[in-house]
Amino acid sequence: MRWWDIEAVHALEKELFPDDAWSRGMFWSELAHARGAGSTRRYVVAVDGDRLVGYAGLSASGDQGDVQTIAVARDQWGTGLGARLLTDLLRHATAFECAEVMLEVRVDNTRAQKLYQRFGFEPIGCRRGYYQPGNVDALVMRLTDPSTTVTPVQGTENG
Repeated sequence: MRWWDIEAVHALEKELFPDDAWSRGMFWSELAHARGAGSTRRYVVAVDGDRLVGYAGLSASGDQGDVQTIAVARDQWGTGLGARLLTDLLRHATAFECAEVMLEVRVDNTRAQKLYQRFGFEPIGCRRGYYQPGNVDALVMRLTDPSTTVTPVQGTENG
């Protein structure tokens, strides 16, 4: 992801997550940490022709990675794009020397939960009211040793 992708990323963000979309400034802030020798972020986009159809981001701190965001345009659901984006993030978590990767996912987003479970993420807790302003709970999931899980552990790639 580069600065010139932010408008299209933000438009997809608002379409998919209308109640709790990230601001343009949040994406700018993340990208500020994604370049150079001391980078601690990995942000990628997926493009189909001239159209941005997905994006994903990872933050790394010490030996822990955190999937910050993954989004796939609705007409791309079931194509494996989510799995490809997550695979990229996990490869970079390994490059960042992360011993584990964490994420939060809406409790009502079973499609994403299934994707993460296929990659070996396990639920470890719940954050009440995490997604605002809708006051939706987040399921906290963890993957230990992302270096061994760069492809789904079961099922097909249809995320």
